[in-house]
Amino acid sequence: MEYIVETKNATKNFGKEKAVVGLDLQIPKGEIYGFLGPNGSGKTTTIRMLLGLMKPTFGSVRIFGKDIKKEKIEILKRVGSLVENPSYYPHLTAYENLETSRKILGVPKKRIHEVLAIVRLSDAANKKVKGFSLGMKQRLGIAAALLHQPDLLILDEPTNGLDPSGIIEIRELIKRLPKETGMTILLSSHLLAEIDQMATTVGILRKGELIFQDSIETMRMYAKQTISLNVSSSEKAWRSLLAKGIKAEFEKGTILLSERSNEKVAQAVSSLVQDGFSVYRVQEEKKSLEDIFLQMTKEEQAV
Repeated sequence: MEYIVETKNATKNFGKEKAVVGLDLQIPKGEIYGFLGPNGSGKTTTIRMLLGLMKPTFGSVRIFGKDIKKEKIEILKRVGSLVENPSYYPHLTAYENLETSRKILGVPKKRIHEVLAIVRLSDAANKKVKGFSLGMKQRLGIAAALLHQPDLLILDEPTNGLDPSGIIEIRELIKRLPKETGMTILLSSHLLAEIDQMATTVGILRKGELIFQDSIETMRMYAKQTISLNVSSSEKAWRSLLAKGIKAEFEKGTILLSERSNEKVAQAVSSLVQDGFSVYRVQEEKKSLEDIFLQMTKEEQAV
């Protein structure tokens, strides 16, 4: 597999404080990589290391197979980024703002119209940015990051502070880009619901350490459904099921069946009734990705 970003044991210390510890990121080509973690977990420090704004205390950062310490300029020519709030001149139009960036980057003028079309701001090209909504400003920031046709786009909390319609606009734009351009996107957020809507691969950071890195599908597999039974004398009832070879767990006074087929549920209920237990409620329980995320970060905290 081709990795656009690969870090090995990347570590950043600020004095005695360890901001990022032994980070082994692997971001495959063409993926939307959701970089997830609570605020203060080390996401922004990592992004600064990827952009060459900070040097790791030790470990390596490779982008496009090149070491950022040795080939920073070559790498950054192929990287677009939007970190924190986009910078713009409020009294200039969208087109004029992009023109100032275009001159620095040395790309053709027609590229301005292309990126405005990509972020769906063509109709607002000649409007002053001071009148833009937050979502429009954010899209203009992404347009500026796309001017030089980057192979890697790094977005730090791109939906922060947006209203629901602004969030949907940015989300749809991010999902379109890899399909239309083949670019790879690193998307940082502290909101799992956001990442779940966009990412194909997920990395979870907790206190500077990467505690999970895999596809979003693999993460969803943790969200298994269980059947919960609310019964009389629940612990005794649970033991009677185990004695009959029916797989079940006991948690906070509730019996949880790991096998969810109708036959297995019916068998468990029938067995309990035959043994004289009252079955008050049978319901399906499903762990959300949010539950899993909280569980992962909580377990790491407790270690």
